Amino acid sequence: MSPLDPEVPPVGEEVHLPGPSLLPFLLACAITAGIVGITLGFVFYVPGIIVALVVIVRWVRSTQREIEELPLEHH
Repeated sequence: MSPLDPEVPPVGEEVHLPGPSLLPFLLACAITAGIVGITLGFVFYVPGIIVALVVIVRWVRSTQREIEELPLEHH
């Protein structure tokens, strides 16, 4: 290292990032279908709302599983 290079801080905690998931995309599509269904009728509205609720439940459950897998000091 040269004297002009900045000091690198010591390695700290590992940052946990969630894995890739289709759930945010599915939720966005379901909410969009629900909103479009408000103007076009129940053909889009009801399935959109039902799918949105199912996706939200699955997303919360997957988040709970990921939190349980973390080491105890991260809770």
